[in-house]
Amino acid sequence: MSTDRSRATAPVSAARRRTVIDALRRGAVPESGLDLLATGLDRFEAALDAELDAVVAGGAVFKAVRGEYGAGKTFFTRWLGERAKRRNFAVAEIQVSETETPLHKLETVYRRLTERLTTTSFPPSALRPVVDAWFYALEEDALAAGASEEQLPDEVEKLLVARLAEVSRHAPSFAAALRGYRAAVANGDETTAAAVLAWLGGQPHVAAAARRSAGVRGDLDHFGAFGFLQGLLTVLRDSGHAGLFVVLDEVETLQRVRSDARDKALNALRQLIDEVHSGRFPGLYLVITGTPAFYDGQQGVQRLAPLAQRLATDFTTDPRFDNPRAVQLRLPGFTHESLVGLGVTIRDLYADGAQAPERIKAVADDAYVADLAAAVGGALGGKVGVAPRLFLKKLVGDVLDRIDQFEDFDPRQHYRLTVGRTELTDVERNFAAVGAEFASADAVKLDL
Repeated sequence: MSTDRSRATAPVSAARRRTVIDALRRGAVPESGLDLLATGLDRFEAALDAELDAVVAGGAVFKAVRGEYGAGKTFFTRWLGERAKRRNFAVAEIQVSETETPLHKLETVYRRLTERLTTTSFPPSALRPVVDAWFYALEEDALAAGASEEQLPDEVEKLLVARLAEVSRHAPSFAAALRGYRAAVANGDETTAAAVLAWLGGQPHVAAAARRSAGVRGDLDHFGAFGFLQGLLTVLRDSGHAGLFVVLDEVETLQRVRSDARDKALNALRQLIDEVHSGRFPGLYLVITGTPAFYDGQQGVQRLAPLAQRLATDFTTDPRFDNPRAVQLRLPGFTHESLVGLGVTIRDLYADGAQAPERIKAVADDAYVADLAAAVGGALGGKVGVAPRLFLKKLVGDVLDRIDQFEDFDPRQHYRLTVGRTELTDVERNFAAVGAEFASADAVKLDL
C-alpha cells in the first residue's frame, strides 16, 4: 500500500486523532478514523461503493479478502466498515476462533454478531436499541395508517406478523421472542425483557421462565441461526438501517483445528455463501479474511471442492490489474517505501495535535522514520510485510511521545530499538527468530 499524505493534512478533530494515536500506541488497529490512514485503497473504492449501494437497494454481497500477515486485512475491513456506517449500515466484526467462535457452529457466530453489533449511534451491543427502534417504527406506521391509541397494540401486532412473514416460515420463534419482549416491556418486567432479548441474540442458558413467557423453547441451533439472521436483517431494514456489514476475521485459523471440525466449518462457509447468493439475506454484506495459504492450500479452501469453485479468482496477472469486483480481493502488503510513507503520515498526524509539533517534525524527520522502518524490518528477519504493527507502535510510543514530552530527547542519540519477545505476536516471533539465526553469513550452517 502506498500513502496519500494529502489526507493527513486535512483538518482532523482532536478526538479522532486521539483515537487513532492511542490505538497505534497499543499496537492495535484503530476502531475508527481509518480514513486518516487509508493508503493505496483508492483503487478499490469505486467497486466497493457500488457493492454497498447494491446492498442498500436490497441485494447481498459476499467478499473474500486475502493477504499475508501484516498486509492490512483487519485495517481494510474496518475501513470498509466505516464506509458502510456512513451509509447507515449496522456493523459487526467477528474473530473466528476454534474455542470461542467455531465457524461450524453458526449459532455461535450469530451470537457473536449480536454481541458485536454496532451502529452510528450505539456501541456494541446495539441489539436492544435496534429492536426498540423497530417497534417504534411499527407504532409510527400504524398511527400513520390511522390507528387510534386503543387500536395501536393490535395494529402493531398485525404489522409485526406481516413484516416477519417470510422469516416465520424458517424461524417462527424469532417473531415469538419479539412478541414476548414487547409484552415484558409493556408490563414493566425488565428482567424478563432482558432475558428474552438475550435469547433472541442467541445466548444460551436463558431462564426457562423467561422462555416460557415468550412461548419459545430450547436454544438456538446451527440451522436456526440462518432464520435469525434473516429476521435481524428485516428488523434492521425496518428500523431505518441500510443494511448489515459483517466481517468474519482470521478464517485461516480453520487450518489448525481437527480435521472433522475443519470439514464442517468449510461446509458451513459454503452454505453461508450459497444463502447469500440465493437472495435469502437482502441487505447483507459479508466479508471473510484469510491468508493465501488458507485459500490455496490443501488444509483450507481447496479441501472442499465446491467451496474452492465458489472462491476461485485469477491472481496470475500483475497485482495492478486485479479485479476489485471479483469474489476475492488481494492485498499486496507493505514495501519499505510504503511503510516509510505511512510512518511519515502518522508522524504528521501526531504532530498536528502535539505540544511541540515543529520539534517532532524536525527531530523525527523523514530520514529517521526511514531508518526506524528499516531497523524494525531487520529485527523481524527483513520481512517488511509483517512490520507495520510493531513499527507504528515503536514510532508512536517510543519515539514521538518522548520527543513531545522531553525537549532534549533525540532518538538518534538516546534511543536504541529493542524488540522483546513478549511484545511480539506468534508470527512476528517466528520471523524475529529467523532473523536472529541468520543475522550473518557465519550463522548459516553448511553441510560440506
